[in-house]
Amino acid sequence: MRKCGGPPGARFAAGRLRPRAAAWFGISLSVVGSVYLLATVNALASALAVFTPTTYLLIYTPLKRKTPVCTLAGAVPGAMPPLIGWAAASGSLTSANAWMLYAMLFLWQFPHFMAIAWMYREDYARAGYLVLPQGEQSGHFMSWQALPASLALIPVSLIATMIGHAGLVYFVLAGILSSLFFYYSASLAFQRSALAARRLLLASIVYLPLAFCLLMLEK
Repeated sequence: MRKCGGPPGARFAAGRLRPRAAAWFGISLSVVGSVYLLATVNALASALAVFTPTTYLLIYTPLKRKTPVCTLAGAVPGAMPPLIGWAAASGSLTSANAWMLYAMLFLWQFPHFMAIAWMYREDYARAGYLVLPQGEQSGHFMSWQALPASLALIPVSLIATMIGHAGLVYFVLAGILSSLFFYYSASLAFQRSALAARRLLLASIVYLPLAFCLLMLEK
């Protein structure tokens, strides 16, 4: 990386890698991975693996320059990894457990990304990405993206106990984790500061692996 025009300490891409080369490298990895899953696992996992980068690149990525609603479009493929794994292991997606994992990851993305978007909103704006509306509406939009999703994550994370996949220990600990995650989302929504955004980002990084580890231990 090299420094160039911008605020002191800012870092920008050095431009040593051509966009076309990066695009073909990414496409090659996606194709090889999908073919490998088709040959060694099953067609469902392969199809999901094709769907994920296709929708991410052809729908979510262009929308980032057109509308803040892009976050919703990106959350759909962004939550696919649990479904790909479940399809690879079982060959189907009929289990409620698979969709519970998908829902958890889907909802988690909104407060997680809103924390990043708020911290770096000026950088996104300079790059032409409309991840937040311009002007005073940005704070309201960020709040309504982060708060409802983190609140909905509380009951969704407890579904595992309700369907018999996890026990009381998970129920209590997952409830505490999800409530704390909501607390940090609410803090950002009301304070709208860089410090609150950093705390929410850290909370999001801690929350998801802990919640999934609890599920594995209870299983």
